[in-house]
Amino acid sequence: MDLLDNPYGLAAFLEHLNIISLSVIFILLIMSILSWYLIITKAIQLGITHWRSNKVLTLFWSDADLITHTAIKKAKEPFSRLALQSINASFHYKEQAEKQSTTLCTHSEFLMRHLRRALNEERAQLDSGLTILATVGSTAPFIGLFGTVLGIYDALVTISAKGSAALNTVAAPVGEALIMTALGLAVAIPAVLAYNALVRGNRAFLNKLEGFAHDLHTYLSTGARMESRVYLMKPQIKKNDKDVMRT
Repeated sequence: MDLLDNPYGLAAFLEHLNIISLSVIFILLIMSILSWYLIITKAIQLGITHWRSNKVLTLFWSDADLITHTAIKKAKEPFSRLALQSINASFHYKEQAEKQSTTLCTHSEFLMRHLRRALNEERAQLDSGLTILATVGSTAPFIGLFGTVLGIYDALVTISAKGSAALNTVAAPVGEALIMTALGLAVAIPAVLAYNALVRGNRAFLNKLEGFAHDLHTYLSTGARMESRVYLMKPQIKKNDKDVMRT
């Protein structure tokens, strides 16, 4: 039997829907399209950003002069943008410090404030669109539940009108109610999973960017990069301990 000719098939389901149920399905469809668009675009954007940033970061400290670095001049990813803005801020402070006899803050403080503002801008750019995913993930089940309530209400009205609770009487409205619940969950679950994954990926990337900002602040403040070293504390042996060891 064809699904379109089936009294419990897709055609019968769509024909049975009222304007409110159709509105619920339309809203869920729009939310699904919007969430999948954000999922795909944000995942691609995060992947490209990671790839470009890792490529720039491996070559960034190879040049002695950061100002002449080609990646800085292009500034197409967060690391390059952060370095370019910090270098410009450092030059701006030095130019203003030469013109004024007194300064309100030191070069390190001025650079730290600028780096903090640049980090907030990069964080806002990475997190853009995640609010929509969170909204879809939290509201889609309730929109589907609203359609479910309408379906159950329609089933009760049908039973009251026909005076019969037979399966062929309540199957269509009850099936509509279950489908509305499934549609709400189908829209919400991918949005929630993608939101958690993107937040985790953005947090890891921002931690790396903050570490780079600290290294950049050290370089622009002191003129040299702080290398990672391990300092071992040598045990100090007192004179009395030496005497005890000799005995």
